[in-house]
Amino acid sequence: MVKFQNNLGSITLSPDVFTTLVGDAATSCFGVKGMAMRSMTDGLVHLLKREAMGKGVYITYGDGPYILIELHIIVDQGVNIPVLCGSIISEVRYKVTSATGIDVKSVDVFVDSISID
Repeated sequence: MVKFQNNLGSITLSPDVFTTLVGDAATSCFGVKGMAMRSMTDGLVHLLKREAMGKGVYITYGDGPYILIELHIIVDQGVNIPVLCGSIISEVRYKVTSATGIDVKSVDVFVDSISID
């Protein structure tokens, strides 16, 4: 959790705020099929539904007012993966910083699967 303190009181941001913002930013980029999660039982990668997309996002909180983000995604076939990942990184940094004021130190994007639809 991230906590802000000022003379009027304090504000605490839940981890769900960050996972929702990050998941929404990532899935809004062209070429992203959805968020991914590897199953512990069978080891397969599963496409997450919209309401569970936060499970493909991992947030690490720093000592200062910053966070580290790790994303696991599934992409559409035929997209330029390096360009897509660059677009996701920019979009995630912008949305999280503009919505919360928290500095995003790093965004790591892991392409877990390619959808052949």
